[in-house]
Amino acid sequence: MTLFDPEELHEGPRGPLVRVRLVVAYDGAPFHGFAVNAGVRTVGGTLTDAITTVVGHPVELTCAGRTDKGVHARAQVVTFDAEQDRFDLDGLVRSLNKLCGPAVAVTDAAVVEPSFDARFSARSRRYRYRVLNRPAPDPFRSRYAWHVEEPLSLPAMVLACDPLIGEHDFAAFCRRPKRRDGEPASLVRRVTEAVWHDDGDGDLRFEIEAGSFCHQMVRSVVGTLVDVGRGRKHAGDLLAIMRSGDRNQAGDLAPPQGLTLWAVRYDGWTAG
Repeated sequence: MTLFDPEELHEGPRGPLVRVRLVVAYDGAPFHGFAVNAGVRTVGGTLTDAITTVVGHPVELTCAGRTDKGVHARAQVVTFDAEQDRFDLDGLVRSLNKLCGPAVAVTDAAVVEPSFDARFSARSRRYRYRVLNRPAPDPFRSRYAWHVEEPLSLPAMVLACDPLIGEHDFAAFCRRPKRRDGEPASLVRRVTEAVWHDDGDGDLRFEIEAGSFCHQMVRSVVGTLVDVGRGRKHAGDLLAIMRSGDRNQAGDLAPPQGLTLWAVRYDGWTAG
């Protein structure tokens, strides 16, 4: 695909449009999150600039989930509209991977129905969090796992997951967003899976899936579960913490580097 000179870019797409869906993987360490934010390097800003350069007109990205600073993605989904007459899907992927790599990679691309939306068409999101639980750190995993030196009780952490399943108000585990209309935002979410796995050599893996997540929910849940594993809290405390709606009752945020947006499910298709 031809890269357009900045002087050739026009204000917006002209003529018939196509809706483009990309699956994007990225290492979140060098970025200040996904959302476009003037003055800092973000995944969304990097992608938007690169796509604009390739397609020859500004685009507006929609993503399945806005990850925070330092959080990774294996299967982030984004959608945007492009001019049909000048659009080349294979060329787009090649060009984006040259412009954005190696920290950002487009792993799949398709032209989809105009009604498809990366955010609103998603049925669920799945996150994975890794904890390295052993005395010695591992420099080769430090960018992608939280090193916890003291021994953790995995059975206690597994048991503490049970109250999370189902539809609950997760205010105790979330940063409450500000709404323009002044009304409190709902923090009710439906969690369909929350489970720990032991992959050996101190590598613990937490998997959680829900229709959607509120801000910092997964990291707050992980921080609280690790407190259970350390013996600072009991598995039976989780239900009371959740019912309290008090963020101060939950544990501290787990650090961002252990968290990855792992998969996004849609009707008839899953990214990841």
